[in-house]
Amino acid sequence: MDVGEAGRLPAALNSDGRRWSTVLAERSVLGVVHNITSATRLLDLLSAFESDQRVQVFFTSTGSSALDEGTREFLASRGMLYVPWEDALSQDFDVAISTSRGGDLHRIPFPLICTPHGAGYNKTLAGSREQGAFGLTREWLVHDGKLIPSAIVLSHQEQLERLAEGCPEALPVAHVAGDPCLDQLKAGLAFRPAYRRALGLLPGQRLVVVSSTWGQGSVLGSPQTDVLRRTLAELPADEFRVLAAVHPNAWYGHGAWQMHSWLAPLIDAGLMLPRPETEVWKAALCAADFLVGDHGSLTMYGVALGIPCVLGAFRDLVVAPGSPMERLGEVLPRLATAQPLPAQLARAAQAQRGDPELIALRHRVTSEPGRSAALLRRLFYSWLRLPEPSRPAATRPIPVPSVSPVHERRLPHLPAMLVTTTSYDSGPAPGVRVQRFPAALQRRWNTPVTGAHLVADPDDPDLRWPRSADVLVLPHERYPQPEAVKWSDVAARFPGCGLIAVEAADQGCTVLFADDTRLRAHWVDRTASTSYPLAASAVHAWAQMSPGRRHLRGTVRIEVRASDQLPPALLELAPVP
Repeated sequence: MDVGEAGRLPAALNSDGRRWSTVLAERSVLGVVHNITSATRLLDLLSAFESDQRVQVFFTSTGSSALDEGTREFLASRGMLYVPWEDALSQDFDVAISTSRGGDLHRIPFPLICTPHGAGYNKTLAGSREQGAFGLTREWLVHDGKLIPSAIVLSHQEQLERLAEGCPEALPVAHVAGDPCLDQLKAGLAFRPAYRRALGLLPGQRLVVVSSTWGQGSVLGSPQTDVLRRTLAELPADEFRVLAAVHPNAWYGHGAWQMHSWLAPLIDAGLMLPRPETEVWKAALCAADFLVGDHGSLTMYGVALGIPCVLGAFRDLVVAPGSPMERLGEVLPRLATAQPLPAQLARAAQAQRGDPELIALRHRVTSEPGRSAALLRRLFYSWLRLPEPSRPAATRPIPVPSVSPVHERRLPHLPAMLVTTTSYDSGPAPGVRVQRFPAALQRRWNTPVTGAHLVADPDDPDLRWPRSADVLVLPHERYPQPEAVKWSDVAARFPGCGLIAVEAADQGCTVLFADDTRLRAHWVDRTASTSYPLAASAVHAWAQMSPGRRHLRGTVRIEVRASDQLPPALLELAPVP
């Protein structure tokens, strides 16, 4: 983005701007953005001016970020009036608010309020001349011996001590005003069911959020750990959903197309991938059961919400000494490559409940819980020299995600699944425990599904799956007449198959065996996870217990359990004449 050239000003800033203005605002605010990351944080702060027609907000960008792709498009798509940087400096705004320290902020000729754009001040910056957190040292706060900001917003009292060490002359203008993002998240916990429904979670399913900050050493920047693939590969697909919260700098630094291309196999396996400039990640944290994170702010917010966390990556070198993030890296467990992920998540949930060190860490994110809206509004209006609105300052709610909040790539065929089954005694009916895992994401050297059978769609373009399948599943859309499907027609193409299941309209199926035996599998009691592929795997396991039992004279019932979070479903088998 070239911000050196002057451009077309918004009408309200022209010399005859009052003539063209519908609302004559008394004060003007300049929102200064560095990139999309800082822009999203700025929007959290600017909610202080909602409904106040005395205040008009304009926006500019310093153009100093190497990762500012998409910033102008972000502003334009939201109708945010943009002022080119050089033009903004020549205007007479009443106050500027910046969520970053990057760029020539010292050139701003009117009062400047600087705020953090993450969970406090936790990072160092490569190439910095001084030790200490980015944003709390003279390097970022002083120019030619003069303090740059008129006010510095801190989220916690502990940051005053680090500011006193890094830039003591800034202490008189420091204001501890809490963390509006964390206040939002905590308020959002009351709406957890609404967020879970909007994200498409079925009753009993658990959500794992995998967060990645930007740069090498992050979850996405550590390909040797393969965290995202491993999370989807090791967690049973009917019990868990996985959502990736990717930092805007990573997303826009490589481009959305590239990100979707790199993660396409994971998206096909069910990964939810929201655009990072939306607030879906906030709703996801409120809905989450587990978090796999790194040294990004989202991990700190997850800890503050009490979500069981495991570190999938952590780059100690970029974490500021003495910061809460440094302590987070010491306290949280790190993902072990040789141990099953489900067991590590379970241990984290058990060990972190009531852990005194984590409780202490949660209290270091904000020292003004629930008060940021009021404190920030008071600060902003004091600089605007306006009385605050009469309505109480309130935390802005996190919107419920739209119908399609995440990127999806709907496949025309059913993805291949490796399925483990375990029989158990359930009393009157035999019981089968079924767990399904995406076949394409497994690695032979590290797989949780030894002894599994393979379920595939016969029309899958990747023929390695149907050619190796133990169970073939035929959707009703392509095979609407189960009675017309013959074993010989399918087996001629895939001779290794041991069972064919043709979908029925009620989520059950017609099951075919090699000896031309046909059974009707019908769900008597359903749960949220019941489906005809699940029924097919349950019948396959039941038949494997004793091959002769499939020659039924009457009906048989099988108890099927696909999740420990749900009651078992009941599947009834009957012979097809």
